[in-house]
Amino acid sequence: MTANAASTLETVKDHGFLQCGVSTGLPGFSQPDQDGHWTGIDVDTCRAIGAAIFGSADKVRFTPLTAKERFTALQSGEVDVLVRNTTWTLTRDVSLGLNFAGTNYYDGQGFLVRKEIGVDSAKQLDGATVCIQSGTTTELNLADYFRANGMKYKALVFDTSDQTVQGFASNRCDVLTSDRSQLAALRTKLQDPSSAVILPETISKEPLGPVVRQGDDQWFNIVKWVLFTQINAEELGITSKNVKQMMDSDNPEIQRLLGTSGDMGAKLGLPDDFGVAIVSEVGNYAEMFDRNVGPDTALGLNRGVNALWSDGGVLYAPPLR
Repeated sequence: MTANAASTLETVKDHGFLQCGVSTGLPGFSQPDQDGHWTGIDVDTCRAIGAAIFGSADKVRFTPLTAKERFTALQSGEVDVLVRNTTWTLTRDVSLGLNFAGTNYYDGQGFLVRKEIGVDSAKQLDGATVCIQSGTTTELNLADYFRANGMKYKALVFDTSDQTVQGFASNRCDVLTSDRSQLAALRTKLQDPSSAVILPETISKEPLGPVVRQGDDQWFNIVKWVLFTQINAEELGITSKNVKQMMDSDNPEIQRLLGTSGDMGAKLGLPDDFGVAIVSEVGNYAEMFDRNVGPDTALGLNRGVNALWSDGGVLYAPPLR
């Protein structure tokens, strides 16, 4: 592939920054403010990769992409990595020339309805008009769910998530369907967020995470292990506030993660203290989650399945060894 003529790491270093593909604007995941400053879990995943390479989370530029555009932009080399609330599926993994490098948010598809219509279950949506974003797994899951339950629906398809919520807000549809985290984000854009409710059913598995081009194993490993480092840092109690003190730890696992012993960074083509840069610049996984989508944010999401495996969730990273 022409995009891989030089290694991605070499290309990124030559440019002096990481080019990261993100959404066109989804609160909690990748959203620019009026000054063009991006925030969100996906943004922080990009920033963590930048920190690992350059020692600075600011060495990242963001390319907003629609769901339709995202894979082409990565395949063509327009972006170095795609971190855009993108679901890992078999078809995407094996037929697009791409590799999914882990999961930074475990999600599932749900339904958002106005409280006034008096629906409290997705099983009551027979005949509904549904707002949906094109180019997503959401379209396929919706068709499967309604067919399996003997229900019919009319789809109103939009190119962007902003357009879908505008369609919902203007009463063009009865229901808005997307990943549950995205529904929580889009609900904040309504004039009165309390006027709408997310129904209890979760109809799919949506593991969301970073994506890279196939054919560059070093880059694939870097992106994977940046995410794994954030998860392991939470498990080991390493935070952005205590990371400097933790460098004096006698714990061999902490020493390897922070590069005070071993050569974990060198194995990846990174500085051995890449873990220090990631945690000090961006934080561990819990800090990233809480800052962007946690209980004290507008989205107000609990960790749920995104809790560590030791806390009843499914978040589990291989050891740095």
